[in-house]
Amino acid sequence: MSAPGTPVDEAGRLRRWRLVLGAAGEPGAAPLQGADAAMDAALAALYDADDRGGSRPGGPRGAGLGASAPRVARWLGDIRTYFPSTVVQVMQRDAVDRLQLRQLLLEPELLGAVEPDVSLVGTLLSLNRVMPETTRATARQVVATVVAEVERRVADRTRSAVAGALDRTSRTHRPHLRDVDWDATIRANLRHYLPEHRTVVPERLVGHGRRRQVVARDVVLAIDQSGSMAESVVYASVFGAVLASMRALSTSLVVFDTEVVDLTPLLADPVDVLFGTQLGGGTDINRAVAYCQGLVRRPADTLLVLVSDLYEGGVRDELLRRVADLTASGVQVVVLLALSDSGAPSFDRENAAALVELGVPAFACTPDAFPDLLAVALAKGDVGAWADRQLTPGVSRG
Repeated sequence: MSAPGTPVDEAGRLRRWRLVLGAAGEPGAAPLQGADAAMDAALAALYDADDRGGSRPGGPRGAGLGASAPRVARWLGDIRTYFPSTVVQVMQRDAVDRLQLRQLLLEPELLGAVEPDVSLVGTLLSLNRVMPETTRATARQVVATVVAEVERRVADRTRSAVAGALDRTSRTHRPHLRDVDWDATIRANLRHYLPEHRTVVPERLVGHGRRRQVVARDVVLAIDQSGSMAESVVYASVFGAVLASMRALSTSLVVFDTEVVDLTPLLADPVDVLFGTQLGGGTDINRAVAYCQGLVRRPADTLLVLVSDLYEGGVRDELLRRVADLTASGVQVVVLLALSDSGAPSFDRENAAALVELGVPAFACTPDAFPDLLAVALAKGDVGAWADRQLTPGVSRG
């Protein structure tokens, strides 16, 4: 198909409409040939099919993927041949939703033909408990591919942002010689410049405290694993693994629905973390926050990041009381309504507003913005003000 912005003649325009509408939208039109015909067949198999994977009643084409893994695998190969990867990922998601192909994703041959993406990982994790052993190894390879890509995208920026934030909070005016920030020291002492000696007398040293092998901050990530939070679970698990690799942080990762599971021992491998989750089910945020309360040892040095759409199935009043107790004790609490690239989420606006009244920021965040969010929070900055400056309007903030 023509590149965006390229002038299209009348024949090209009709061709495009023919591919968009299918044969039913252009009765009597000349049949498509070659690659156009293959593209049309791939689109028809998905968008001209009914919910069972067959052709729509009365439809012009015998389209559909059917409940056949070989047929689906061929279709996946076709769309990867004729469409860019971003379009392929959209079509895969549509196929899973429209044609109910989740069960076929349990077949290793089919998984090998799929274009890995975060949405697919969410689907696989939702099938984790029913996945046969013959498929599990292939599924782990698919998940590992996506996790590695996410890590490449966020790991270095996260470590750099966090290290910078911790360095700033450790600034001292009595540094050891090796820890002196000479540029900052010279700037701070310019008024003590001695022209006759062409030097500055450093009456006040500026630098960072000696880096000790101590934990500067405690970070608790609490992740809602209800079905709508699948993308957030993937990203939060990768960020948890990155943070756990930093000696200056003590990182805990807790996932919850109506039950609470502490996955901190698995943080060395985000793939293990993801296979330890169980997407779907109800939500008891109050119970999860109660568990996180028990993890707090140093309130003034603890950051709790709750990733949830705030649809509470537990005791709402008790949840708000617990959050108020945490903030009163000195714990910094931040609520992310989503940690994803999918735009503004669906969330419980009443609960978000109640948290904002308690001084707890509540907003959606993209994975690319999360390292900067961590830097502000770990430096004990104003996270709500940062969100107002950085993020898209339309969601609640503290």
